[in-house]
Amino acid sequence: MTPGLYVTHLVVPKRGSTAAECEDAVCVLPQTPFDELASGPIAVSVCDGATESMLSKDWAALLAAASATRALSDPRFFETGATFEDFATDVIARWDPWLAAYSSNRAAAGHPLAWYEQSKLAGSTFATMLCVLVTPERVAEWRWQAAALGDTCIFHIRDDLPLDAFPMQSAEEFGTNPNLFGSRNHDTTLLWERTEITEGVCVPGDRLLLMSDALAAWFLAASDPTAALHELLEFGGPHDSSRFSDWLDARRDRQEVRNDDVALVRIDFEGR
Repeated sequence: MTPGLYVTHLVVPKRGSTAAECEDAVCVLPQTPFDELASGPIAVSVCDGATESMLSKDWAALLAAASATRALSDPRFFETGATFEDFATDVIARWDPWLAAYSSNRAAAGHPLAWYEQSKLAGSTFATMLCVLVTPERVAEWRWQAAALGDTCIFHIRDDLPLDAFPMQSAEEFGTNPNLFGSRNHDTTLLWERTEITEGVCVPGDRLLLMSDALAAWFLAASDPTAALHELLEFGGPHDSSRFSDWLDARRDRQEVRNDDVALVRIDFEGR
């Protein structure tokens, strides 16, 4: 088999919310059909907007797209504070123009911002950020690099077992106040200091799974990680979105998975 990788992702809103209200955002670059073998490099970002901040889903989407774009164009994103801080300065500078366009569109549609909305938007909007770059290194070998701010996680799977978990290693580490990327946090040095960096090497048969916090906490709490993995691998592409939503609801009913938005990205490595 020709060496390569498949990338698919599923995003499901919390029960009681619509897809348009979902605050988890995923960006995969370049955009490749889930059933098409890609050679790489690829960049994937998963950002989880903080529910308590207004327009967090929009900030999460902007942050995911900007971080994936930067990672794909400049691998130093994972290596130097100066490069990361330059990225942070750039993405934060995009927020106010985005807000101005949003406000203008609302007014044009006859729904101008209320005073209390204007007050909320004067402060920061927040999201976690997990950005991953996968690069072919040799025949049938790929290097992956990850930058994480907050509790969105990546798992490196080999032989049906987690080889690495990042940045959380146990379900007990999840709390109510993860580190967040603020849309007006101009202390970019602090953002870099709070961002964790790691890397690894994948070979054929390996998988990378990226998960926002509710699903990641469930996976880390599993008494049988292999069985939990096999449950997740039942969902192979966007066509499985409805089944995945039903699967989540069943676990929410049993209080195994917190009722929150869920993002899952699956990267499968193929070849000999």
